[in-house]
Amino acid sequence: MLNNKVSKAVRLAIAFGAVSSAAFSANTFAADEDTGAEKVERIEVTGSRIRRTDMETATPVQVTTAEEIAVSGFTRIEDMMNSLPQLEASNTAFQSNGATGTATLDLRGMGSQRTLVLINGRRMQAGGIYTQSADINQIPAALIKRVDVMTGGGSSTYGADAVAGVVNFVMNDQFEGFEVNVGTSAYQHDNDNDYIQGLMDDKGFEYESGNTGFDGSSFDFAATLGGSFDGGKGHAVGYFTYNRQNELRQGARDYSSCALSATGTSCGGSGNAVNPNFYISAPDATGVVDFGDYEYWTLGQDSSFVSGDGNLYNYAPINHFMRPSERYTLGTFANYEINDHFQPFMEAMFMRNSTTAAIAESGTFFNDNYLIDFDSPLLNDTQRQQLTDRFGLASGDQFATYIGKRNVEGGARADTLEHSSFRIVLGSKGEITDLWSYEAFAQYGSTSSSSAYENDFFGPRISTALSANGEDCATTDGCIPYEVFQYQGVTAESAKALTGTAILNGVTEQFILSGFVTGEFDFGLPSSDYPIAAVFGAEYREEKFGRTADEVYAQGLLLGQGGTTKSLNGEYDVTEFFGELSLPIVEGVTGVESLLVELGYRWSDYSTSGSEPTYKAAVNWDVTSDWKIRSSYNRAVRAANNGELFAQQSTGLWPGEDPCATATPSLSATECANTGVSAAQYGNINKSPADQYNGFFGGNPDLAPEIADTITLGVVGNPFEDFNFSIDYWDIELENAIGSIDPEIIVEQCGKSGDAAFCDNIQRTPGSGSLWIGSGQVVATNTNLGNLHYEGVDLSANYSMDVAGGTLSTNIIGTYMLTKEFDNIPGVSEVYDCVDTLDNGCFPQPVWRHVLTASYDTGSFWRATAKWRYFGAVSDYSGTDTLVQDGIGSQSYLDLKGSFTINDYTSLLVGVNNVLDKEPPMVGGTLSTNGNAVAGFYDTLGRYFHASVSLKF
Repeated sequence: MLNNKVSKAVRLAIAFGAVSSAAFSANTFAADEDTGAEKVERIEVTGSRIRRTDMETATPVQVTTAEEIAVSGFTRIEDMMNSLPQLEASNTAFQSNGATGTATLDLRGMGSQRTLVLINGRRMQAGGIYTQSADINQIPAALIKRVDVMTGGGSSTYGADAVAGVVNFVMNDQFEGFEVNVGTSAYQHDNDNDYIQGLMDDKGFEYESGNTGFDGSSFDFAATLGGSFDGGKGHAVGYFTYNRQNELRQGARDYSSCALSATGTSCGGSGNAVNPNFYISAPDATGVVDFGDYEYWTLGQDSSFVSGDGNLYNYAPINHFMRPSERYTLGTFANYEINDHFQPFMEAMFMRNSTTAAIAESGTFFNDNYLIDFDSPLLNDTQRQQLTDRFGLASGDQFATYIGKRNVEGGARADTLEHSSFRIVLGSKGEITDLWSYEAFAQYGSTSSSSAYENDFFGPRISTALSANGEDCATTDGCIPYEVFQYQGVTAESAKALTGTAILNGVTEQFILSGFVTGEFDFGLPSSDYPIAAVFGAEYREEKFGRTADEVYAQGLLLGQGGTTKSLNGEYDVTEFFGELSLPIVEGVTGVESLLVELGYRWSDYSTSGSEPTYKAAVNWDVTSDWKIRSSYNRAVRAANNGELFAQQSTGLWPGEDPCATATPSLSATECANTGVSAAQYGNINKSPADQYNGFFGGNPDLAPEIADTITLGVVGNPFEDFNFSIDYWDIELENAIGSIDPEIIVEQCGKSGDAAFCDNIQRTPGSGSLWIGSGQVVATNTNLGNLHYEGVDLSANYSMDVAGGTLSTNIIGTYMLTKEFDNIPGVSEVYDCVDTLDNGCFPQPVWRHVLTASYDTGSFWRATAKWRYFGAVSDYSGTDTLVQDGIGSQSYLDLKGSFTINDYTSLLVGVNNVLDKEPPMVGGTLSTNGNAVAGFYDTLGRYFHASVSLKF
């Protein structure tokens, strides 16, 4: 009976995707020479630390094998993972402005901070100075055995952060032999978008057309060496990988060669133009500047003041659409069996990654209100006369101005981001008795990272070069007058003298001591023939984060930063005790092949927020050997991380719209009055040409943990030979969500409700009422107010058949989203659902998304694979973006691959992703994440070619 039970467990696990076949030893059971009995090897699968032979986890787990990763052709792990329907794009290489230089994972779109990432079942450290989430750049693709994606909690097993689920990278630490992989990839696209080319023609902008040839290329190298030693008692694996990704700028694609307006109907851009724009006003009799009475001027070719309407800068082409990067990883995995009771092991991993984000040239960005002398030598007589005619100014007077001048003479800004991560695990495992075993380990992880932001305008130097605020350029060493009031008067030399560099350095550290015992009791329930299994363990974890900003960052002296970037120092620790029980209830009766209940509990005591329990209850019901019903309930907790707790409060930018701006605001005069707009200002507030507004953001040391409840219910079946499937319903409800409320929602809700919870956070610039010029801003620091509710159904199915002497295998994985609700301030704000809508700042979450794969294996030297990646339509939208007035249509991408075995040592893989060269759906400036697209989610750069050669000895 035991053999049948083991066989069924293995077969079901393989068939239904609970775990991959790689989770099981090739020798699942072997003869015991002394007794003649069969010795069964216990296994551990993602979702439980219990090791036994007669169970699979009741929580659904989607497995991606090493072969699937290789066939995808992606040189970045995040690209492969983001193609799964369960994940949304988070930090990717397709970001420029605001890039973190890391790659993070976002299960269900609940945020990367709510996705726990593991390596061999042990958590990863924070990724760097800009994120507290794990950076998967440090994971070598060549050594991955499989990736388990467990959706539906996991805090009782693995601790905090497993709210949306767990991604576990299982490494091939038993690799044998020597293998070298060399690969390359590149993009290609036909620039033939008539719509945006027409818009650029209207503006006189240049753009690329026709076939781009190969661009955005990459080179990838990996070497792996592994084998046994000392008569098989020990085993070691070492690896080295190198990846170089070349840049690709937005100007290389016509659909991203201009910055679309919020409505998507024209090539917009920034009011910080090549030819400067000015908001000019004069102080009143008391010396106060009233920007309710102003002129918006630019310069004519004779340097006179003329209307600045329509004078915008197309900043798009110079921005990176895909950043260049260079990455090295190396490491080793080793274990040694001294005896059955003491089997030490080690994992050591190192990664160094460098990337540079090119961002459009800096500018003055209407950042400061400069007081300029009427008699300044920077002005000409024509300008002085215009100031006299308009404002009545005369010699000895001053006027006030906000300046919008783009630093095209000095070139693009560049943010060089570097990360060096190190992770080491030292531990031991072994048998305690025939029924019980243990594992204990110490783990240390650290990431050193830095940001060097170069070629940005240095604010104090602008003031000096304008001889403003009482400072005199003539008496300052190295100062060159800023001839911003002279048409094309700024030189490259003077522009260079106005720039500066900001430096940010940081170190994250994680230290873990953990141990557990697992095994079976010598008793069970009277109704079952199997014993009760259990895990008992304890863990101590310490998280430290330190980030040091120089004065330039800390005081926001670079005008292109949108605000200050402060130093951050914080740490916390947590002590935990946990346990699991696996209770076989009954087996071998009508309608119940087997029934098993899993229970789990973890008590966690945080130094910051106190103690909080997590727990789970799950049921595995094998109706027959071919049909299974599974269900689980998980209580998950996520304590606030160091960034959320201890980030200094500072200013920054938020993308969106001020509903009280423009001549025809979307809110009424009464509603805008709630947001601080006077009757005189209503209809006279200018919108930001770049759709960016000021915000005030930061941490909160009094944050309470997030609490989530997850329910799953599923059925798996093998109704006939060569076909199996699983369908799982999941429901996640989270309370006390940590985060800042979207500033645009704050303004909208203030206008509609007048509630002080919103309105007290809106600070408009005196006089102009602006939220982007001067001191205007929306306060959006971290809080615990929100609730989230996510709900959906996952589908997985596999079918294979013999065709023409070979085997055709098909697989589909898909997710049907039912609910993605946000309740930002319960009882005050309106609850909104982000499924199938682009409103409320929602990410474009389709109702249905799937990946369908078909592979034909000839059984000889070649194999072909076709993949259909499908994104359902996102149809609901009530905003002004005419490009998506009817939503975003469904998107389909076709990938084709061919793999060839040249000889016993050599294999070749070639492939094309997005064979039909489909462009990403275009969106206007408000909805775009980069380059008029939702970059990194939909295929962003067109057709993708890849090829690699593997040599194994």
